[in-house]
Amino acid sequence: MSIDLIAAAKDQLPEDVGKSGPLGLLLTLLLLIAVFFLVRSMSKHLKRVPPSFDPTDRIEEIPDTPAELLDPRPGEQVLDELRKAPRAIESPRSTGHDRPDQPPRD
Repeated sequence: MSIDLIAAAKDQLPEDVGKSGPLGLLLTLLLLIAVFFLVRSMSKHLKRVPPSFDPTDRIEEIPDTPAELLDPRPGEQVLDELRKAPRAIESPRSTGHDRPDQPPRD
């Protein structure tokens, strides 16, 4: 019985089922053309990327005298004050219970 159903189903299928048509070829060609232009654009952009992002204008400041080693640089005093100042955001203090909306357990 199942053999008869399979044979009947094969008789009803048209010839070009499972074959690609001209629309599939057109779609494949359009996708290949799009990929070609994307690769070309990406290669142009990659050619403009510098080989290194490290700043090249960095010059080490070597002091001329030993006194310059001890003199504060501009902005150094502000940084020291900020380091000594209390934090604006402090970690939560432990009150002995997990949630602040519950009273502590005794």
